Amino acid sequence: MHETLSRRLSFVSAILLILVSLIVYRLVSLQFGVDTAYFALIAQSEYRYQVLIRPPRGEIYDRNEVLLATNTVEYEIGMSPVLIYDREGTAGALAEVMGLPYDELLEDMSSPQPYVLLVRPAPAAMGQAVMELNLDGISVTPISRRFYPHGAMASHVLGFVGYDDEGYYGIEGFYNEILKGEVTVGDQSRIPFEATGSESWRSGSDLRLTIVSEIQYLAEDTLARALEETGAQSGTILVLDPRTGEILAMANRPAFDPNRFYSQDTALFTNPAISDPYEPGSTLKVLTMAIALETGVVEPDSTYEDTGVIEIGGIEVYNWDRQAHGVTTMTDLLGKSLNVGAATLALRIGPRRFYAGLEDFGLGEPLGIDLQGEVGGTLRQPGDADWHESDLATNSFGQGLTVTPLQLAVAVGAIANEGLIVQPHMVSQRIAPDGTVTDFEPTVLGRAVSQETARQLSRMLANALEREASAALVPGYTIAGKTGTAEIPIPGGYDPDRTIASFVGFGPVSDPRFVVLIRLDQPTSSRWGSETAAPVFSYFVSRLVVLMEIPPDDPAALASTP
Repeated sequence: MHETLSRRLSFVSAILLILVSLIVYRLVSLQFGVDTAYFALIAQSEYRYQVLIRPPRGEIYDRNEVLLATNTVEYEIGMSPVLIYDREGTAGALAEVMGLPYDELLEDMSSPQPYVLLVRPAPAAMGQAVMELNLDGISVTPISRRFYPHGAMASHVLGFVGYDDEGYYGIEGFYNEILKGEVTVGDQSRIPFEATGSESWRSGSDLRLTIVSEIQYLAEDTLARALEETGAQSGTILVLDPRTGEILAMANRPAFDPNRFYSQDTALFTNPAISDPYEPGSTLKVLTMAIALETGVVEPDSTYEDTGVIEIGGIEVYNWDRQAHGVTTMTDLLGKSLNVGAATLALRIGPRRFYAGLEDFGLGEPLGIDLQGEVGGTLRQPGDADWHESDLATNSFGQGLTVTPLQLAVAVGAIANEGLIVQPHMVSQRIAPDGTVTDFEPTVLGRAVSQETARQLSRMLANALEREASAALVPGYTIAGKTGTAEIPIPGGYDPDRTIASFVGFGPVSDPRFVVLIRLDQPTSSRWGSETAAPVFSYFVSRLVVLMEIPPDDPAALASTP
């Protein structure tokens, strides 16, 4: 019996010895044998991935080389759990540096996933601190991020760059392909972060804009003050050089911070200066008068009998004050902003020449500015199904058609520029990665009116402001311009309480250097542009001439101006 038991124990011992030997052999082979390469490849395939190698995006400057958009580095921090050998120690180190809960980190390290994202984007200080820990299984991947040093300033001009490194809105959207350069795809591993040699890229070009940061800041500060003082919900201030079409400032409120685009209301991204058409009201009388002078139906010293009302196409048109002004000059028509006078001019001009004239001023179609999102206004004409004879009257004083602030500023700029209409633009230079500079030259779109008509109308507008002692006047400078008070369309007519108040003007009349448009949406302090937008114009321009170093008027130059 003892002999049988002894045999059985010997047999079991032999089996156990064989099993232990096999296990030891397997462990040794895994550690030192040919299977090591096999398993290394499997592990490597778990954490290798395709990465887009993106070149540095081109920087954006103002005309004086003030940096408006640049690049900064943030990080993506993640882990490959299978490669972490000391989970407790790693979790503790990360918790201290990253400020993440220890328990959550430890739980992430038990994930069956080959890669677990911890933070994206991580600040540069955090990313560098994690890199210095040099922890197994922890990857720190650089991420290029767009940075706007001035926050919300000029946000509608600049637009923003998304997490996909694509530009949206403004300059970033319009010039996206130029700014982002050229890229190819390369295979990279997160651990370590190194290229395989199959990548190639070329940096994006830099852009120098036409805007001047000091003028842009003044416009934004002035607009913020105006909204507070008038109770307006929103607004725009636009400044351009009528000779070149260069935009010197384009301010809108409310604005957004492009550094935090992901947390902003997407409705704020649209640029009202180029994408929000509105009925301009009496500011359009400038163009009606220009067309009347150009077609010869009136002269600067012509008069008409203002009866306070006129019937066209079955509707009656009244002056804003419901008064008859009797024998009225063309200058007083502009100064008193008489609807009956504008409608009378439109009747004399006739629909064909009137609408052709508005098209010559750039109405009805986008102007082609180099910003993403521009739209054209609406301009119904004879032959359109929704055009009526009465539209000829209402269109003459800015009702029943729409323009963007940019379209109106450019149209009035043609008067300042002796009749020539110049395409507006935002970029003055492109600087290629090799340093080659390409200048953007002004483009004349056409002639809206003759030089003589433009000069005559400039003096008429300046005289009209002086006669009415307009709040838009700027001491020491002769300014030409026009107020506007536009009712807001609603179903069945116009809102009796809400208006869009505006003023558009240029100066100095003897040598125009700027066109400025002020638009205030739904002011509550007063419904009239003469009492809200005109004072804002005066405040802004009195400071603008200092920034632009424009001296006060020379009396001799004024005397020689036709």
